[in-house]
Amino acid sequence: MTDQPLLRLQDIEAGYQRPLVGPLSFAVNPGEVVVLQGANGAGKSTLLRALTGQARVFAGSYVCAPGVSIGYQCQHSPLPAELPVTGAEFLQTAGADLALLPARLRDLLSLRLDRLSGGQWQLLRVWAVLAQPARLLLLDEPTNNLDPEGEALLGDALTRLAPDRGVLLVCHEAAFVAGVAARTVEVA
Repeated sequence: MTDQPLLRLQDIEAGYQRPLVGPLSFAVNPGEVVVLQGANGAGKSTLLRALTGQARVFAGSYVCAPGVSIGYQCQHSPLPAELPVTGAEFLQTAGADLALLPARLRDLLSLRLDRLSGGQWQLLRVWAVLAQPARLLLLDEPTNNLDPEGEALLGDALTRLAPDRGVLLVCHEAAFVAGVAARTVEVA
């Protein structure tokens, strides 16, 4: 393992037709969870979208360490309607290692996605990112719709993060953030 950051942002400004967020400068290092905090509409999700090419970078720059792959869980993803795909098929398509799943998720593997509750769907979506081999994980409001047990599973996974992986996380839940964050970055 190297001391090189997985991701380094320098004076980045991002948005769509115009900049909505920035300038921001920070890094995500191996083994740490960095949480973006700020008011709704401050541009936290926009920043994650810019890092995945879904929003525009107007100024500044960002760079990933050589060979770093990114896993991304977007904030909103409606429950699939009338989709005859099982939880196992969804996770396999996402490249997730099914051997890494906690027991609670194993119960969802045989169920069709269109039969899941909102919380079950969210848990599968988050684990589709956590259980893939990407070294840098971008998680946008992963606790949305999760019950306390689901939040605890996610918190445990983030605190046991492999030392060569890092997470950039958007979350408004103070208690959750306090339990997982190595540090926070304020987005104003």
